[in-house]
Amino acid sequence: MSELYPLKFEPILKEKIWGGQSLSENYGKYQGDLKNIGESWEISAVSDNLSVVSNGFLAGNNIEEIIEVYMGDITGESVYEKFGIEFPLLIKLIEARDDLSVQVHPGDDLARERHNAYGKTEMWHILSSESGARIYTGFSGLVSRESYIDAIAAGTIGELLNAEPAEPGDTFFTPAGRIHAIGAGIVLAEIQQTSDITYRIHDWGRKGSDGKPRELHTDLALDAIDFNETGSGKIINKLLPNKPSELVRCRYFDANIINFDRGINRDYNLIDSFVVYLCTEGRFIIRWDTGTETVIRGETVLIPASITNVELIPEPKAGLLEIYINQGL
Repeated sequence: MSELYPLKFEPILKEKIWGGQSLSENYGKYQGDLKNIGESWEISAVSDNLSVVSNGFLAGNNIEEIIEVYMGDITGESVYEKFGIEFPLLIKLIEARDDLSVQVHPGDDLARERHNAYGKTEMWHILSSESGARIYTGFSGLVSRESYIDAIAAGTIGELLNAEPAEPGDTFFTPAGRIHAIGAGIVLAEIQQTSDITYRIHDWGRKGSDGKPRELHTDLALDAIDFNETGSGKIINKLLPNKPSELVRCRYFDANIINFDRGINRDYNLIDSFVVYLCTEGRFIIRWDTGTETVIRGETVLIPASITNVELIPEPKAGLLEIYINQGL
């Protein structure tokens, strides 16, 4: 059987009413005839949006097909035992030229009951932002179920939300059940469970491409919201040069940021998981036992679990998100 290598995938681009051109102009996503790109699905196992390999001898195969053949050599034995051929994370780049809707995602239990699917816990890492850009995350204070219902009826739900300034390098953790919205003028990386379930609560009076108000899911959202989720959800960690700096550690994924201007080695023998690199700045080379692969800003690469040691070489400096699953949690 041929030896595995770092895998790149064809981006799956999503046109959105609130999208723009930055993912095309600044992050290398060719948009073709699409006008406003809101999302680039970098690695996806969502059933009708399966990522397809774009490099090497596996090019043209989708992510389920390669996991079906290589199993734990792709995802890690413990990950494969739990998830089978379904890749457990959805990796996106998002551009919000306008405010996204106020929304919430269900947790695992509710998502399983209603949709036979996983819930959606996620994190955002801000790549660029305009002056005054904000992330809406959690309630600004204690909110009762009754006062929330009243605010929905009055169209004033935005007044109950916590608004945080969003600057490049900021990271926000959004567990399932936390009400949130991405504000205008932001490009970010989103790491989440493999789920596309969103309950739209409030859409700022916006109309869809058909000229009609977009569908809301206020009844479904009511039982999904955790009314105790207040505050910013912003991650405050000290960033170390040329070393991994922890951003998020949760039951669904671990995420680190690495900003480096010299070569570094990464040893993954102890994690029994795939690793995803998302290049946030610059470019770098991945070197492993049998080859090299160059990664540029905006690209995402999947390191199979069978590759347990790599060297990362910046050209001349780079930044990346490092994501994997820690089954020890």
